[in-house]
Amino acid sequence: MLDIREIREKPRELEERLRTRDASIDLGPILRLDEDRRRLIGEVEELKAERNRGSQEVARRKKSAENAEDLLARLSQVSARITELDGDLRRVDEEIEAIVQRLPNVPHASVPVGAKDAKVILRTVGDAPRSGSAVRHHLDIAEEKGLLDFKRAAAIAGARFPMYVGAAALLEVALIQFMLTHHARRGYTPVLPPFVANEESFFVSSQLPKFADEIYHIEKDALYLNPTAESLLVNLHRGETLAATELPKKYVAYTPCFRREAGSYGEEERGLIRVHQFNKVELFKFTTPESSYDELELLIADAESVLQALEIHYRVALLPTEDMAQQASKTVDLEVYLPGQGRYYEVSSCSNCEAFQARRGNIRYRPSAAEKPTFVHTLNGSGLATSRLMAAILENNQTADGRILIPRVLQAAVGTDAL
Repeated sequence: MLDIREIREKPRELEERLRTRDASIDLGPILRLDEDRRRLIGEVEELKAERNRGSQEVARRKKSAENAEDLLARLSQVSARITELDGDLRRVDEEIEAIVQRLPNVPHASVPVGAKDAKVILRTVGDAPRSGSAVRHHLDIAEEKGLLDFKRAAAIAGARFPMYVGAAALLEVALIQFMLTHHARRGYTPVLPPFVANEESFFVSSQLPKFADEIYHIEKDALYLNPTAESLLVNLHRGETLAATELPKKYVAYTPCFRREAGSYGEEERGLIRVHQFNKVELFKFTTPESSYDELELLIADAESVLQALEIHYRVALLPTEDMAQQASKTVDLEVYLPGQGRYYEVSSCSNCEAFQARRGNIRYRPSAAEKPTFVHTLNGSGLATSRLMAAILENNQTADGRILIPRVLQAAVGTDAL
């Protein structure tokens, strides 16, 4: 969430930068409401001062046995007006809050301006994958081998819920275990959080109110199914003031993730590319503002290290302004190539949200004992999502005799070197 004071102090600069994300953004209504708010506050303060002076005068008159009825009548009018203005002020505050909550974060200066096609490929890592008619789509080969059973999953839960069977189930669990342990060894504290969260938690993470239609809501219990562990981990220190010596705080969590994924995506609807449920290992950091962009580079490297360990070809892409999540100031994606479809797919988005989420969750740190607390910066990144990673293994590791080679670091856990 943006700071209303910053909007007030440099509205033209902020509006110009925000419009690179959404050309329809207009800060005019917020500024007008903010003027109304300050006017109302000024009027309330003047009336309260008058009421205080009047109360003192009433006390003096009563002590001197003087008549104070006219003054009491005036004070009654003043109190009624204060109550009325307080109501107006609450309504204006609510209007400002409703608008500010839906504004995206201000993009970092290094972020390219534009839509999806404006993304910048920063680097490509590993040998180019084999492609051509001999490479089969992951769904086709997985169903033939009995590794994925979408038909029975649909009977249980509905379309686009995956079910891993046999060696694929072992491979899925091996991926999760490997990534959780791998990141713990790199200094992240492992967390197994609840898989649901309340409305306040989803507000802090920025899923609410803007993306309410995209997440599963358990109305009876006022809870939401987790779409990404970012929504949970950002709330670990909600309402807390951390010591500078505690930062950066680094967490890694495993959760299943649930997303509506509404709409039609053509080829993406086949298999594991866009499903309603998938597993993910998530990385999260709380940092100082001064170190957050250095920490972003380290977080990207940590996510990349998984792909390197799995020996999967990938590329690194800097997302443009119109393609970032609401809370992000800068996002770098890791993309794996699926030769069965002839295109790259994102398996990790690593973002610096700066103080956007921290302001919503009142998460601060004290730079030193003599300084006032200030907001931390929050960073998140998949480390990684398993569904597309599984698709990448199935499509990139096919052999001429129809087997699927298992990455060496997972072979012991799965109990074989090929499917």
